[in-house]
Amino acid sequence: MAHESPVKRLGFAGAGRMGLPMVRRLVAAGHEVRAVGRTPDRRTALTGEGAVAVGRVEDAAEEADAVLVCVFTDRQVREVCLDSGLLDTLPDGTALVVHTTANPRTLQEIAERAAPRGITVLDAPVSGGPHDIAAGRLTVFAGGDEATVERLRPVLAAYADPVLPVGPVGAGQSVKLVNNALFAAQIGLVAEAARLGRDLGVDETVLLAALGHGSSASRALAGVASRGSADRFVTDVREFLDKDVEVVRQVADGLGARLGALEPALAALGRAGVGTDA
Repeated sequence: MAHESPVKRLGFAGAGRMGLPMVRRLVAAGHEVRAVGRTPDRRTALTGEGAVAVGRVEDAAEEADAVLVCVFTDRQVREVCLDSGLLDTLPDGTALVVHTTANPRTLQEIAERAAPRGITVLDAPVSGGPHDIAAGRLTVFAGGDEATVERLRPVLAAYADPVLPVGPVGAGQSVKLVNNALFAAQIGLVAEAARLGRDLGVDETVLLAALGHGSSASRALAGVASRGSADRFVTDVREFLDKDVEVVRQVADGLGARLGALEPALAALGRAGVGTDA
C-alpha cells in the first residue's frame, strides 16, 4: 500500500523540452527534486532551476516518495523503468509516474513488475506544450487506481490542470493515443482544406485566418494558422507527430483495432510538409 504521508521528495528522469519546465514548477511548489542530467550542460541547467542534478535514474530514486519519467519514446520508457535499477531502488510503497506517450502494454508491464513491492504506477501521458506547463494548465490523462491519482494530484498540480482520471493503468495511454490520432488527422484535414483553397485561388494565410472565425475552428486549425501554412506547421512539429502516429498504428495493429476514417486523414498528414523548405 502507498505511503499516506505527503509526496515531497521527487526523482525526475527526462528533463528535456517538457521535463525541464516541469522540474522548474515542482521546485517552485516546494518539492525536493533530484533530476537526472546526462551531460554537464543539462546538470548545470537543473542546478540552476533549484534541483539536485544526478547522473543515474537510480540516484534520483533513492529515498524518493515518487519518481516522474518524461522521456521521449516507448523504448526509452522501457530502458528507464524496466532495464535499469529504478524499481529495485525505489523505496517500498512509493510511486512511479510516466508522462511519456507510450504503448499501454508497456505501462501495464511496469505496473506488474512494481506491484510486489507496493510501488504504484500512474500512467499519466500529457496533452499540451512547455507554455502550458509554465501556465500550470497541462492536461494529464491519468490511468491508475483512484487512491494513486489523488495522492499524486498535489504533485501534478504544480504544472497540470486538469488531471483527468480515465481508468486503470494503460487507459491513460489509450486515451492519449486516441487524442493524438484525432489531432493528427485534423491537421491532415486542415492541410487538405488548404490545398482546396489554393485550387480555388484563395491565399492560404488569408484562408486559415478566416476559417478560425467559422464553424471549422479547432485547436488543430489554430496551430496551423499560427504558422500561416499547413506545410510549415507540419514541418515544425513533424518529429512529434510522426512519433505519436507510429505508436498509434503499432498499438492499433497489435490489438486488431481499426483506424477507420482516421486513416485517409493521417495519410494526408503524411503528405503535408514533405519537400518544403519552410
